[in-house]
Amino acid sequence: MAGLAAAWQLSQDLGVHESGTARVLVLEAGSRTGGKVHSTEFAGRRVDLAADAFLARRPEATGLCTELGLTDALVAPGATGASLWARGRLRMMPDGVNLGVPTRWWPLARSGILGPGGAARAAVDLLRPHRAEPGATGDAAVGGVVTSRLGHEVTERLVDPLVGGIHAGGVDDLSAEATFPPLLAADRKSGSLMRRLRLPPPPAAPTGPPSPVFWSLDGTAARLPAELAAALVARGVAVHTGVAVEGLVRRTGDGASDHAWELTLAGDTSSVPGVTGASGATRSLGVDGIVLAVPAGQAAGLLADHAPVASAILADIRHSSVTVITLSVPATAIRGELAGTGFLVPRTSPVGGHTALITGCTYLSRKWPGLARPGDELIRLSVGRFGDGRPDAMDDDELTDAAFGELARILGITDRPAESLVTRWDSAFPQYTPGHLERTGRVERAVAELPGVAVAGSAYRGVGIPAVVGSGRNAARAVLASITVAPPTAPAR
Repeated sequence: MAGLAAAWQLSQDLGVHESGTARVLVLEAGSRTGGKVHSTEFAGRRVDLAADAFLARRPEATGLCTELGLTDALVAPGATGASLWARGRLRMMPDGVNLGVPTRWWPLARSGILGPGGAARAAVDLLRPHRAEPGATGDAAVGGVVTSRLGHEVTERLVDPLVGGIHAGGVDDLSAEATFPPLLAADRKSGSLMRRLRLPPPPAAPTGPPSPVFWSLDGTAARLPAELAAALVARGVAVHTGVAVEGLVRRTGDGASDHAWELTLAGDTSSVPGVTGASGATRSLGVDGIVLAVPAGQAAGLLADHAPVASAILADIRHSSVTVITLSVPATAIRGELAGTGFLVPRTSPVGGHTALITGCTYLSRKWPGLARPGDELIRLSVGRFGDGRPDAMDDDELTDAAFGELARILGITDRPAESLVTRWDSAFPQYTPGHLERTGRVERAVAELPGVAVAGSAYRGVGIPAVVGSGRNAARAVLASITVAPPTAPAR
């Protein structure tokens, strides 16, 4: 997504080449574009296999939809609210929760998610105001902030499932500055953390229902990269799949036609314009600017000879793998209530006496009514978090049996799923440990010293679709700002 967004911004700022020669190329190592925003056919329907929505309040994704003429295709979830598996049963998330942090005590106490001691500990935040340290700066772990202010039960049963679930990690190791900046800002001020994190009421709409928190697209969220790739081709951008970049060579020639960089390529480059080198030999491509929209480890390798500081920081980023298990379950076999859009499972809430494998569950055909069919429920399970190696030790059938067994206990399911699909996303989630944004700034400054190079993707300033789209577009602007673009009569890649 970051690479496609970067290409969109570049093609917009450069304009369409009059001669039809590509000025912007997308080189995708895989067999398709879109990265982790992906969908497939399952049980007679098209379903997303990773992100299935994007935040409505962030403008990057919704703005891109507007530019692509997809505003009328935006769809909101058909259900709201979610539950938590806590103290042996599903309990609805209390009202007034901001990324898991309660902002009102009474709904929290009534929810039953916390025990009496945990609820009493959270009330201390309201009864004994916090005194801020003047001039406090720096980052902190989300878990440390919440536990010190509201107690460990709030951290373990509410904040970790939400913030940790978004990043497939644990909040004791996640940067507050990078993942939950309002929390850090509130903690630096005197007074109640709960009160300071209360969200303002949504603006009243003149008519109709309030604005949704999330949007998707009619069909699937994966329609966004598909439409974007098609629009890029229509603009004259060359999109090549199955072509990997294995190396960067900085050119120092003084010739007028020399490009600043030479890419070493692998894969099927037969249709890529400007490639030199015979089949079977090293193939290269001269370019003026590069947006490295690749995983952190790959970026580290490509930058090792050119920006060693950036390379070392990127190589040190840890990642978490996740697995999505999509199920078609007979509706008559489900005895439990499917309330809201699904539920989350805290790591401290056992299922069947054991630490749960599943971290969350989405009732797909309730969340997205277009997927509903008589006789079955489409359900998606999320498995895997940082430090949990159990999913990697199981094959797909074993993992499906174990995860479905937990789901059956929670929802009282009496029959096997009619269909199942396992999708593994290896090293999908970079872990934003404390100090992440400071290190990201060092990476960006080091890369900015290279003419015409910028980095983009989920390793830097956000993992959701809007953040990644913004990352790509910002990287494109940085590249164009650092090079002199060739006139339209001479190809510039």
